[in-house]
Amino acid sequence: MKLEIKVAKRTVQRYMRPERLTRPSSNQNWDTFLKNHSKDVWACNFVTVTDALFGQLYAFFILQHSSRRIIHFGVTRHPNEQWVTQQLKEATPFEQRPKYLIGNNDAQFGRAFDALAESNGIKVLKTPIAAPKANGLCERFLRSLRQECLDHFLILNEGHLTRVLKEYVKYYNTLRPHQGIQQQIPVVPVQPAPTGGKNISFPVFNGLPQAYQRTA
Repeated sequence: MKLEIKVAKRTVQRYMRPERLTRPSSNQNWDTFLKNHSKDVWACNFVTVTDALFGQLYAFFILQHSSRRIIHFGVTRHPNEQWVTQQLKEATPFEQRPKYLIGNNDAQFGRAFDALAESNGIKVLKTPIAAPKANGLCERFLRSLRQECLDHFLILNEGHLTRVLKEYVKYYNTLRPHQGIQQQIPVVPVQPAPTGGKNISFPVFNGLPQAYQRTA
């Protein structure tokens, strides 16, 4: 769809694994809420990274539910309450903020964080303990981040991790199609893809993943 190529249903079925049958759940309240308010929901979470000297680095991400777009990220060695609160402040400039923000019960999301969110009209939704599916989109992004990026790099320090994540977020937002949003990219380009021309691939991260586009 990103390249404006129409594929027959039979072709898709040939390469897709058979869908597993699941029993319908009797409680769909949370799923229904997320579907009805996806445009107004952001989610946030941490990922830990071990550097070359076995020190711990922490990357904080904020993701928009409706588009899967990464709104903001930050890197630190000391993710205290003041630092996390500052990240929320940087992610919500010029009245750009959601109605709901999904987070967990970590100590970093303290009173200052909740106070800033409340003053901006944001309702913080705390996920239950040991319930990763409650923040499923963010958890899925962190899995992609590790598999496609972090597992292939030896991180040296905060600056190195920041540069790597900056490149990955750019690729994730502007080039990487998402199955959950019908093979579309989170940030839709201003100019539509050309209808003619040749399909080309180009490397990202020195060839770690490949991106595709059509030439004019």
